[in-house]
Amino acid sequence: MGSIEEEQRPFIEEGLILQEAKLYAEDGSVDFNGNPPLKEKTGNWKACPFILGNECCERLAYYGIAGNLITYLTTKLHQGNVAAATNVTTWQGTCYLTPLIGAVLADAYWGRYWTIACFSGIYFIGMSALTLSASVPALKPAECIGDFCPSATPAQYAMFFSGLYLIALGTGGIKPCVSSFGADQFDDTDSRERVRKASFFNWFYFSINIGALVSSSLLVWIQENRGWGLGFGIPTVFMGLAIASFFFGTPLYRFQKPGGSPITRISQVVVASFRKSSVKVPEDPTLLYETQDKNSAIAGSRKIEHTDDCKYLDKAAVISEDESKSGDFSNTWRLCTVTQVEELKILIRMFPIWASGIIFSAVYAQMSTMFVQQGRAMNCKIGSFQLPPAALGTFDTASVIIWVPLYDRFIVPLARRFTGVDKGFTEIQRMGIGLFVSVLCMAAAAIVEIIRLHMARDLGLVESGDPVPISVLWQIPQYFILGAGEVFYFIGQLEFFYDQSPDAMRSLCSALALLTNALGNYLSSLILTLVTYFTTMDGQQGWISDNLNSGHLDYFFWLLAGLSLVNMAVYYFSAV
Repeated sequence: MGSIEEEQRPFIEEGLILQEAKLYAEDGSVDFNGNPPLKEKTGNWKACPFILGNECCERLAYYGIAGNLITYLTTKLHQGNVAAATNVTTWQGTCYLTPLIGAVLADAYWGRYWTIACFSGIYFIGMSALTLSASVPALKPAECIGDFCPSATPAQYAMFFSGLYLIALGTGGIKPCVSSFGADQFDDTDSRERVRKASFFNWFYFSINIGALVSSSLLVWIQENRGWGLGFGIPTVFMGLAIASFFFGTPLYRFQKPGGSPITRISQVVVASFRKSSVKVPEDPTLLYETQDKNSAIAGSRKIEHTDDCKYLDKAAVISEDESKSGDFSNTWRLCTVTQVEELKILIRMFPIWASGIIFSAVYAQMSTMFVQQGRAMNCKIGSFQLPPAALGTFDTASVIIWVPLYDRFIVPLARRFTGVDKGFTEIQRMGIGLFVSVLCMAAAAIVEIIRLHMARDLGLVESGDPVPISVLWQIPQYFILGAGEVFYFIGQLEFFYDQSPDAMRSLCSALALLTNALGNYLSSLILTLVTYFTTMDGQQGWISDNLNSGHLDYFFWLLAGLSLVNMAVYYFSAV
């Protein structure tokens, strides 16, 4: 009979193995050398300052261009209000469309780290080109001479818009990856790190708005008072700092392996289910095809349990008689795993929630377009100081900066008492609140415009188009309300698409969330075009003319408020 020590040895060894396992992250991530990452030395909040610093500087650079772009287009390139607003929203829409490119590269081939690194270089080149277009005399558009404003030359247009759309391409590799890369630093299998990850999304958005605060206040003032060359040059320097911050954190990062093309896997499920359209799905889901290994057949992804919705797609995982006899399960265009099928089901379930972001993004797009134009038609003097209308965006970012810690520290604990949800609200509830707030934002903007137009008529300023002597500070409520809506909707959207997405599709799902911004900007451009077309028929001034005093911008804001209300109702019935 062995000693007590010999009898207890297996249990001691098992305990030591378990203890050793907890030293490492268990979510499939690796360190920079490809080894399992030590929790004490990698990831968690110790890696996040470099990612948050990168995002803060990159967003400062982006908003340093986007925030006052409409002013540059109207005052330097001499474009009209509608043409300039359309150019801004089209470019911003492209900035949110290109993330699909970056997401596929990150999930399928390069991983999030190298995708961010490569596209950051493209971004920096675009920023440099834009700075040169506003600095080099031969590339700068000619100034107005009295009322005559000469058009920019084709070469000047080419330089400016090349830089602008290189930025759009560069941001396409950063946007879908950086929030997911930050969330990758927290181990999903560790309950304590999961809670910290939920907080990370709040502070990630906080960092975005710290950068936006500087750009919408200081940079806007520099652009309009010290020159556009310097105003574009400073964001370029900050983009360089963003790249440096990102690389400095490399030894501390945890990396998720790319899992192959998500587009290919989705296509395989569709094709396989179509090929087996006549096959009956077994009642017992355990008879569907799945690998016998502990891990999924998809690199970097855990197995996903079978669900009963979208039963037709389960046909892709049914093992046919021929496959059963031959034992050959290698043709993924005829037979897919349950996990692969469930990936597509998850995307389908996300669709109604995803679609709600389009109208919200169309509302958000007004901050850098029609809100600015509305402000230009008001009194922008604060004492002896001339306040640039685009600087009012500072109140949006200030609102976010106030609401994020308020939400994280006070609203979450209070809401938790009533909802029983650890995070205070579910992502669905949080986004729904944001949609309601967007209706209030457009209503506030419309009310301010009604007051402004009444004053313009009373003072006889309709024909002249001169700014109405009503303080631009009347716009503060609409900016502040929009900031509150962002905290509820956009952060909830970030968290929803990360948490609900399959492991090997997180960059793609983040890109799909950003795609709503693109479609929202394109929708805003379409609405502007249609409104202009229908309201200028028969030679009328239209709602949005170059002279806003003779237009009805308030009707445009009420139209967006109505669309937002319909959007909220559709979202509610889709989510319940």
